[in-house]
Amino acid sequence: MEEAQRRALRRGRARLVAELRVAPLWDPLEDRGLFTRPMVEELQSAGSRGEQARQLVIDLETRGKRAFPVFLSILRDTGQGDLADMLIEECECPPALPQLVDLRPVELDLRGEKHRKRIPFLTGVASCWVSQQALRVRGCLIATCACQVYELKADPCGHCLIINNVNFSRDSDLSTRDGSDVDCRKLEKRFKALRFNVLTRRNLEAKAMVSELRKLARQDHRALDCCVVVILSHGCQMSHIQFPGGIYGTDGKPVPVEEIVNYFNGSNCPSLRGKPKLFFIQACGGEQKDRGFVVDCDSPGDDAPGGSLESDATPFRAPSGNVDEPDAVASLPTPSDILVSYSTFPGFVSWRETSRGSWYVETLDSVLERYAHSEHLLNMLLRVADAVSAKGQYKQMPGCFNFLRKKFFFACK
Repeated sequence: MEEAQRRALRRGRARLVAELRVAPLWDPLEDRGLFTRPMVEELQSAGSRGEQARQLVIDLETRGKRAFPVFLSILRDTGQGDLADMLIEECECPPALPQLVDLRPVELDLRGEKHRKRIPFLTGVASCWVSQQALRVRGCLIATCACQVYELKADPCGHCLIINNVNFSRDSDLSTRDGSDVDCRKLEKRFKALRFNVLTRRNLEAKAMVSELRKLARQDHRALDCCVVVILSHGCQMSHIQFPGGIYGTDGKPVPVEEIVNYFNGSNCPSLRGKPKLFFIQACGGEQKDRGFVVDCDSPGDDAPGGSLESDATPFRAPSGNVDEPDAVASLPTPSDILVSYSTFPGFVSWRETSRGSWYVETLDSVLERYAHSEHLLNMLLRVADAVSAKGQYKQMPGCFNFLRKKFFFACK
């Protein structure tokens, strides 16, 4: 779809959501090849008529060059020519350009501030800036475009599932994860303060982990704005297509991270389509121990530094059977509105102290406490990566796979 057509759909979305009669559209959308029957059924299950209309407009942008003219034709055939005319007008209207003039201060009402503060702001920029958020960064007040930020208006803003695996079966050959309860308590408190409905599950076998994740994905999230999954466990390398790594259940059986994430994608969890889905993984990505760029000649051998420092590593297990061919890879749903934050780089161990918890969770909690009211998530994860990478004699490098479309700001109480 051309940029002008995408722009027209976005500009006309509010009216389409308010006025579009979606019931007559389903058969024509399928008959003319814009959507398959399963895709139409997903749209129909999106919730209210308005939710169905909103999701239809969002999905149309991905349907190729012929989608826009075909959609206009369908609108006219179903007696909704006024909406088609509106989209044509929007398509012909040139994009509004920021006018860098009239630098007058305006008053922004800040959340949590008792008094109004005046800051310089470009009053001539496009109208989407009218609903901007005011943010404090490095002691300065700035404004950000509301159309580039995920909205978190619901209270609670979403569900947060924490899976905390501490004790493993003897047959698994996996050690007890002392210190993980410290991590769990910190994150329970933190996400409650960030207006999430927190549910914690402890010591789950792989099958039970999958059951809890699928149960969460099948819930109705239409009234919510976000979803968070936190997993604290042993981990390993696994063959993957999208997201690396596997997480062990207490029975020693791994669950691939990409399987966990895909329970919540647009195909499997329609009520979270277009909404941010955040995953925080505290587990090893492999067995390698990183000593950094410079090795001290007095460094210890293969043992972890300090008696209370442990890793969540387990050996790499090669996949059995045939690996998917490229055409199978291409048929997988494209992830969107997803962020997966890993405690360590794939292939490397993730360190945990028995008394203070893991380096990653301790740092993540500290950064969220200090910056969640003022910085978006990717900025905070950079702070986490920088702080964790500077710790210890052995090294650890957190990272993330980011498929968010907008900036994500937590809704602080």
